[in-house]
Amino acid sequence: MSKKNVLIIGAGGVAKVVAHKCAQHNDVLGEIHIASRNIAKCEAIIGSIARKQNLKVPGTLQAHAVDALDVPALVALIQKIGVSMVLNLGSSFVNQTVLKACIEAGVAYLDTAIHEDPEKICETPPWYANYEWKHKDACAEKGVTAILGAGFDPGVVNAYAALACSEYFDSVDSIDILDVNAGSHGKYFATNFDPEINFREFTGQVWTWQNREWTSNSMFEVKLTRDFPVVGEQSLYLTGHDEIHSLSQNLDVPNVRFWMGFGEHYINVFTVLKNLGLLSEKPVTTAEGQSIVPLKVVKAVLPDPASLAPAYTGKTCIGDLVKGVKDGQPKEAFFYNICDHAENYAEVESQAISYTAGVPAVAAALLIADGTWDVGKMVNVEELPPKPFLTKLSELGLTTFMQDAEGERQLF
Repeated sequence: MSKKNVLIIGAGGVAKVVAHKCAQHNDVLGEIHIASRNIAKCEAIIGSIARKQNLKVPGTLQAHAVDALDVPALVALIQKIGVSMVLNLGSSFVNQTVLKACIEAGVAYLDTAIHEDPEKICETPPWYANYEWKHKDACAEKGVTAILGAGFDPGVVNAYAALACSEYFDSVDSIDILDVNAGSHGKYFATNFDPEINFREFTGQVWTWQNREWTSNSMFEVKLTRDFPVVGEQSLYLTGHDEIHSLSQNLDVPNVRFWMGFGEHYINVFTVLKNLGLLSEKPVTTAEGQSIVPLKVVKAVLPDPASLAPAYTGKTCIGDLVKGVKDGQPKEAFFYNICDHAENYAEVESQAISYTAGVPAVAAALLIADGTWDVGKMVNVEELPPKPFLTKLSELGLTTFMQDAEGERQLF
């Protein structure tokens, strides 16, 4: 039976893209509801959809106020509006409560990033085992489909990894996920998504999977320079990231690493903020006796990532560099996507970082809706068939390319 009617949790940049794309496919997805603590932000997204005339057929597009940390309130909202699917695009701090509400209400769940405890940074790997995977049995018992990390990275890069292992290699030695934003937002300093989550990724240990074991490095310790399709030569740094923590457990690959592109200016500003203690998640007391969290102050004074979109130019390149063996011979292939900030803004009034994270969530939702990915249990993206997902992504605006010894070509 197909699933219809969607609740989007969150009203940030990625949620905005998801809402636009759901609206473009509301003939399949049915009613679209957007919920956040700040209902005005939800209503602004609805206004944006109206401006771009992105509702495919006449239908419900409604805003709601809810605290995503309040499980009973979430369950009540889900039951009141009668949705069959919840797309969690809220802060990484709300994953557990939204997931619990979906299990209790018996509706499908999907997110784009791993859960985080606001009091902890860089926990013991594999991270998914600390929170999400503890609910696997509950999902299976209730037949609830829960798809974890269905953004781009994690998400699409997981599907690239699954595709490479199943179709293009007999054995894989390494998967290096490469994430480059070669765009410019014109600000002195800004982050492309929630500054609090952004900085938390880079202030702890860098955990990667090397030689079939967890390996720790420090941020900006290991550098890689590579010539990319379209965006040219870029410098990247070994970074900890969500997808390493599922790919390392679900695929038989001895080395899984994540690399993110950073300019010297970002590194310099980040280093100063960190050395001054301004990226700490621990409260400090001011001379006036006020208790404040330095990281939250930095977040408050930096530009809202959503505000960067109108002036953003340039492109992103994100993909998997896979090395292994095919037919007894060494093989290397790069599976990737190129996205354009200005083109994304013209379509959905958002920049490419939000676009690449949001579009895959809608592709996954459409596959849940038609039954292809409605598996009745908790899974990470690499555990699902990649071809229907990558095909749907291409239809939605994210094309997959492959670069190997035979040249470059479009796959989906």
